[in-house]
Amino acid sequence: MAEQVQIAGSDYWGKIRHPLGIVGLTLITLGIYWFFWYYYLNKELAEMGKARNTDELGTSPGTSVLAVTLGAFILVPPFVSVYKTWDRKCKAEDATGQVGMEAGLGFLLTILIGPVGMYILQSNLNKVLQAQAVAGSSLPPAPLAPPVEQPAPPAEPVEQPVPPAEPVEQPAPPAETPEQPPQQ
Repeated sequence: MAEQVQIAGSDYWGKIRHPLGIVGLTLITLGIYWFFWYYYLNKELAEMGKARNTDELGTSPGTSVLAVTLGAFILVPPFVSVYKTWDRKCKAEDATGQVGMEAGLGFLLTILIGPVGMYILQSNLNKVLQAQAVAGSSLPPAPLAPPVEQPAPPAEPVEQPVPPAEPVEQPAPPAETPEQPPQQ
């Protein structure tokens, strides 16, 4: 399971994903997982940008996915989207003091050798998420949900001394009157 890291200055949580897991799941699902991963990758970058009040890291991950799906019919949008994603990753590295692969080289690797580009992109994003989480630890913590109170464990039953029962007086049965024989 992927480790979650809160994006500093945001309520959103990013995931530290294993790069080989991304490649493996993409191959197993015949490419379908790639679209979900691509969306969440761009969402994490956009949330980092939102927390820093900048649009450099993207604003709409849905537009990025739309460019690589339906935009493929026009041929150009997928290439622009993949390059811009690498560029956003480079800007996130600059913001957190990380050093990674250049956007142009990463773009070429993704286009020519897709799994290698995906591996490097996720690996570098993991470093960015970890660096911003460490750097963000000096920021005041984001408000969290109130703690859930756990119910107290049941107490051991304490045996109370049972007072002796007092005898209850029964009312006397009504006195029977002898029946008188009928008069003739």
